[in-house]
Amino acid sequence: MKPEIEKTIPYSDISFATEPTRWTKFWRRSILFQLIRFFVLNLKIMRIVVGGHS
Repeated sequence: MKPEIEKTIPYSDISFATEPTRWTKFWRRSILFQLIRFFVLNLKIMRIVVGGHS
């Protein structure tokens, strides 16, 4: 019988999550983008709340 080969090595770089791209980092730090997403999320929540109180 052949010995089993591990597909990933524990605690190696490949076993952790990938690093975000430059664009992902840019959008996460963008105040304007965060502000827009904040209002979009609030509008979604308000739709649910108002719909539940009708």
